[in-house]
Amino acid sequence: MKHTPRKATLHVNQNEGLIFEKSSAGKAAWKLPPLDVPEVDTAKLLGASERKDLGSMPEVSEIEIIRHFTRLSTWNYAIDLGMYPLGSCTMKYNPRVNEAVARAEGLANGHPYQPEKISQGALQILKTLSECLIDITGMDAITLQPAAGAHGEMTGLLMVRAHHHAQGRPRKKILIPDSAHGTNPATAAMVDYAVENLKSDSRGMVDIAALEAQMNEDVAALMLTNPNTLGVFEQQIHKIADILHAKKKLEPFLPTPVVVTKADGTLGFEYNRPESVGRVRAFYGNFGMFVRALAYIQANGPDGLRQTTEDAVLNANYIRKGLEGSYDLPYSTPTMHEVVFSDKLQAKKGVRTMDIAKRLIDYGFHPYTTAFPLIVPGALMIEPTESESKEEMDLFIEAMKSIASEVEEDPQTVLNAPHSTRVSRLDETAAARKPVLRWKPAL
Repeated sequence: MKHTPRKATLHVNQNEGLIFEKSSAGKAAWKLPPLDVPEVDTAKLLGASERKDLGSMPEVSEIEIIRHFTRLSTWNYAIDLGMYPLGSCTMKYNPRVNEAVARAEGLANGHPYQPEKISQGALQILKTLSECLIDITGMDAITLQPAAGAHGEMTGLLMVRAHHHAQGRPRKKILIPDSAHGTNPATAAMVDYAVENLKSDSRGMVDIAALEAQMNEDVAALMLTNPNTLGVFEQQIHKIADILHAKKKLEPFLPTPVVVTKADGTLGFEYNRPESVGRVRAFYGNFGMFVRALAYIQANGPDGLRQTTEDAVLNANYIRKGLEGSYDLPYSTPTMHEVVFSDKLQAKKGVRTMDIAKRLIDYGFHPYTTAFPLIVPGALMIEPTESESKEEMDLFIEAMKSIASEVEEDPQTVLNAPHSTRVSRLDETAAARKPVLRWKPAL
């Protein structure tokens, strides 16, 4: 039985040539008015630095330039084109209002070396965002300096290490659950800690008995992802927190500087923090993203933020229900923001998670996360986020079920995928010394 993808479409032009191949002498995309000021002798001004010509540059018209780069852009998948079902660190849709606010002239053109007295608006954004995040998370204090999640992990561990050193009892190891984020072990090693694995129980959660057994004076911290990479919420988080909890003890070690309100009511940076771990990022963090984050928070408000979170959980469970039976579900524990299947059923036909992901490209979707978390052999990690409509998720479910049927009826179709891309599958066999690109003929 042949399956025709409803969603997938071919590229506008599968065989777009190089810009140099479009070049013809005399073509130009610009025309300057006649010079109405005296000519400048560039050779006299620049001497040996004067460039006599531009070398081999393409000569093309404006419309050729526009069409060339627009066609090239269609080769890239983007969140504006369709769903990214990746798990954990998902490509999420960024509302356009956030972009508009971030591009406001006074914010976009601000410079970190500006005096504090003319940066009060920017400082207020840092302060307000910090307060919002503290309110949302229930934390006592935060820092905005880290550039990404793994960078935040490192900052947290630097603070943990500083705390233990300040107590005069440095510790040696970090406990990391096997369901935690994949960057955790590398982050712990970067901060010079030994890593000790913490096993999950049969429900995919932290094994409390194992945690209690492994806790001793050598343990500096537990790195916990919650919900974890299985999409499972750690239901005994309070018990875990009772075993390993710092809270406000770490506040003095936050990266410097921090935003404070001065005696005259203006905002400024405080640098005099003797126990701080120092800077972890140049200047004060990614300011453009702070603007976007605060715009998102304030546009949604408390009720809206709760709604988007509930929608993300609902969408993940909708996909879970739609694909149950077609793909193996290794853990029956309730799912939160993402769901993890395995390729156990398809492996009987010699098809693995990477093959399914490559076939999904033919259906017009970006692949899900393959082979992670490691706790699930042959994992398919799927996270639709709150942005996807029921109609889009139905297309995704239909595509995944169609691929499952193909595996049963004609597994070679999946094993040879993708079929609709400009470059076909790389030669990934163990015998191959280097990857080989197999180019498709012109359509």
